[in-house]
Amino acid sequence: MSNSPQAFEVHAFSGAPFVGQAEPAARLAAALKVPFREVAVHLFPDGELMPVVPTPAPHAVALYASLDRPNDKLIALLLVADAYRRAGVRRLVLVAPYVAYLRQDEVFHAGEPLSRDAILPVLGARYDRILGVDSHLHRTPSLAAAFQNDAAEDLAGAEPLAEAIKQGEPPVIVGPDGESRPWAARIATAVAGELLMFTKVREGDRTVRLAAPDLGAVRGRRVVLVDDICSSGATLMGAARQLLAAGAASVEAAVVHALYGDDAASALAEAGISRVISTDSVIHPSNQVRLAPLLAAALQGERNP
Repeated sequence: MSNSPQAFEVHAFSGAPFVGQAEPAARLAAALKVPFREVAVHLFPDGELMPVVPTPAPHAVALYASLDRPNDKLIALLLVADAYRRAGVRRLVLVAPYVAYLRQDEVFHAGEPLSRDAILPVLGARYDRILGVDSHLHRTPSLAAAFQNDAAEDLAGAEPLAEAIKQGEPPVIVGPDGESRPWAARIATAVAGELLMFTKVREGDRTVRLAAPDLGAVRGRRVVLVDDICSSGATLMGAARQLLAAGAASVEAAVVHALYGDDAASALAEAGISRVISTDSVIHPSNQVRLAPLLAAALQGERNP
C-alpha cells in the first residue's frame, strides 16, 4: 500500500437510508488527515437501492456506516462492497459504531431465528476488517465471533463517555441491570465514582421489574444511570423513579447508543431523568460525545501501513 494519503480514504453514504452519517464520517476523516468522499445511493421507483462509489477508487476505504434502523442499510452494504471491489478497492474496512442484530444472540422461544448468525456473517465475508463500539455482546464472545471474521474488533467507548460525565458534581454511577455492569463499572472506574447495580426481571419488550440495592448512598447525590443502549427507555425510567424516591438530588442517563424516539424522550423526562448523554454512534439530539478520536486511533495503521 502506498504511503500517499490518497491510498486510504474515509467514505460515507449521502442521504437515505444513512441520513446524518456524513458528518461524523467527515470528522473521522479529519482526525485521520485523509480525504473524505460520499457514496451516492440511487433509489429506483420500486424501492431497490443502487449505491455508486466514488471514482477513481483509492487502494483502501474505511466506510462509515452505523447500523441503527438496519434493514435497508444492510442491503446497501452488500451492494456497495461489490461496487468497491469492481472499482479496484483492495482493502475495505467497515466502521459501524452501532452493530445491529446482536440482541437475538440465542433462540429464546420456539420458532425464532438466531438473528446474529443469520445476518452478521454475510457482512463479515465481504469486508476485510470491521470496527464496532460497545456492541451488545452479552452471549457472544467477541465481535469477531459474531461476524465470523477474525479482523472484527469491538472498541470501548467508556473513556469518552466518562469525560462527558465528569463535567459536574462527582456522581454515583448506577447500572440499571446486570447486563449494564461492564459499561457501568468502566465508567465508575474512569470517574472515580461509587458503583451501584440494580437487577432486572424482564416481563416483556416494554415491561421490566427492577430490584433495588441499598440506595442510601444516593441520598442528596447526583446519580448517572449508565447502559449501552436506550431504545424504549423502560429500564432507565424504572431505575430513575426508585433513585429519586430514595432521595437522589438528580438523575441523568449516559448511554453509548441512543436508539429511542421522541415519545421515549418525553417519557424519560417525565420519569425524572434530567438529561441523557449519548455518543454519536447513532445520530440523535442527545449526542454529546464524539467517537472520531476513538475510531481514528484504531484506524491509524490503515493510514500509515
